[in-house]
Amino acid sequence: MKILVVGMARSGIAAAEFLNGRGAAVTVNDSKPESELKDTAELRRKGIEVVAGLHPDGLFENSDLIVVSPGVPLAIEPFQKARKAGVPVIGEVELAARFLRGKIVGITGTNGKTTTTTLIGELLQDAGLNAQVGGNIGNPLIRLAETSRDDGITVAELSSFQLEAVDRLHVNVAVLLNITPDHLDRYASMDAYAAAKAGIFRNQTAEDVAILNADDQRVSGMKSLTPARTIYFSCKRELEDGIFVRGAEIISRRGGVETVLITRDEIPIRGEHNLENIMSSFAAGLACGAGVDSMRRTVRDFKGVEHRLEFVAEKNGVKFYNDSKATNVDAAIKSLEAFPGGLIVILGGKDKGSDFSPLAPLVRQRCDEVILLGAAADKISAALENTRPLHRAATMTDAVEMGYRLSRPGQIVLLAPACASFDMFDNYEHRGRVFKDAVTKLT
Repeated sequence: MKILVVGMARSGIAAAEFLNGRGAAVTVNDSKPESELKDTAELRRKGIEVVAGLHPDGLFENSDLIVVSPGVPLAIEPFQKARKAGVPVIGEVELAARFLRGKIVGITGTNGKTTTTTLIGELLQDAGLNAQVGGNIGNPLIRLAETSRDDGITVAELSSFQLEAVDRLHVNVAVLLNITPDHLDRYASMDAYAAAKAGIFRNQTAEDVAILNADDQRVSGMKSLTPARTIYFSCKRELEDGIFVRGAEIISRRGGVETVLITRDEIPIRGEHNLENIMSSFAAGLACGAGVDSMRRTVRDFKGVEHRLEFVAEKNGVKFYNDSKATNVDAAIKSLEAFPGGLIVILGGKDKGSDFSPLAPLVRQRCDEVILLGAAADKISAALENTRPLHRAATMTDAVEMGYRLSRPGQIVLLAPACASFDMFDNYEHRGRVFKDAVTKLT
């Protein structure tokens, strides 16, 4: 087959290499000039054609199949022409789904996906189950196809961009954490964004499981989209059937029988939002057959993931935390809520069509100083006017040094950008590493 792979980020390159290894005639295409792309020489060495800098006429329509990377919008004109010409357009996740063996546990939502995916993987592995982890978390799902087993489980973080282009993907255990405003520079409305997330339920059956946040009205209302057995979780109320918080305990109730899964003081990671991540992870573990005692031990030892409320260092009583993964307003709010006060927060980056005004009450309540950087600095400044002193930084290093100068012992310098990273960095991981490097040099 003549297969065109569009987008040369990690998942695109992984898809191209996989298809090339299966004997397809593969071309990779990216609108960026070749000088800005990686691995082109290696791809050519393997016999993969590289077309960079534009989307040439005829390239899309003359393919047998198009595989698109999640960062490339499906609405661009070349895809529309290809579809009219009868060329199927699928995503890398959909490609992987056609080769993966065993069961799939899929995790989506606006916030908490990476933490929950990582934790579910550890819960299943520590319980002795054959589990592997990939997807939006960093390791492209297609790379797991060769190592998947009929008796195994693939735990996949799935973004809305990835779920836009699925067709046959069958998620046996689907976790939907929350839906809050994000990526509104790509989606016409919140309904369109939520509809993309709902792709995780597309091929579920009555033998599958859907794990839903009972506290999120948009999420809980999606029960009607799947025939799967539903497990709800809630931080706010006791459930007749599901997982919930009662005082200091997280409890599972099924068929009138209650089981204490873990207590709050046994959980090492910060933030009320992480209770949701932990409850949904327990639900997924139970659905896959993991034992409660084993899962409790794993959660007790779980230190979270890099770039998510990650403690970096302390200097003269001032602590530095990296939450570069807070790429939208809701995630930044949860980051601020994880601390009682005394914050010097670093905000800013590439705006995704966000409304930053919901940050104002928490900034006023818990922050002492605000440092702004990046393309969205002016918009955030307007939203936070008359809250706390606002400062501007030209670079991340400037922001870290400024945060330390403004601080006093007992305070916390927190990176919680509320924005994408692409104005100044390759991705949120790059942004987090630059923050941590600046802190390391300072300390």
